[in-house]
Amino acid sequence: MLKAAASLGLRHARTGFPSASTLQARVLPFQVACSRPVKATAVQISAMSTQPSSPAPTEAGGKLILVNSLLAAKEASGKTFTQISKEIGLTNAFTAQLFYNQAQLKKGTVDKLRKAVPDLNDAQIEVMQRCPMRGYDPAIAREPHIYRTTEAVLHYAEAIKAIMNEELGDGIMSAIDMFATVDKIKGKTGEDRLVITLNGKFLPHIEQVADNNTATPQTH
Repeated sequence: MLKAAASLGLRHARTGFPSASTLQARVLPFQVACSRPVKATAVQISAMSTQPSSPAPTEAGGKLILVNSLLAAKEASGKTFTQISKEIGLTNAFTAQLFYNQAQLKKGTVDKLRKAVPDLNDAQIEVMQRCPMRGYDPAIAREPHIYRTTEAVLHYAEAIKAIMNEELGDGIMSAIDMFATVDKIKGKTGEDRLVITLNGKFLPHIEQVADNNTATPQTH
């Protein structure tokens, strides 16, 4: 749920990137959750465009630089995540995840994304196709929308689980085999309303039959 809401996240000063040597790794996910990119310096943009490979997202400061460069390319296109998602055939939440380096860009989507966001360069596309280091910093829960969304899920959690158990049995909802969408609709009185849909595969808990445990050491 936090990932689905991340594209609605935080604002921070548009004063350029902090240096990798001084950036604290623990606050990276908090800072990159902003909805508008920080403007990169000419040196950083040049490095992203000309180096054989972009800074590894797992390096200190690397993910912040990468994400903000991706958001800058997205902003230059003048398109929303929803508009881009329709052009590349993905859900809008997953599309936003690509730009926050929280999802992997698949080979079959590369050409469509290049067309939709022309400012993306080869180095950025290459990094987007790597397996990302997914995650978030708990500090982002201080942002009002993210806090309230989390609170809503927790408030309804027991009721949701009870209904799931009645309808589907003992198990969980997958966050991997999932379709996430964020939509704006109108209420009966014309007010704006937000719909967050998490359409996840149901994964039943198994009965751990000993004979089916292939990890059991064989006796000789």
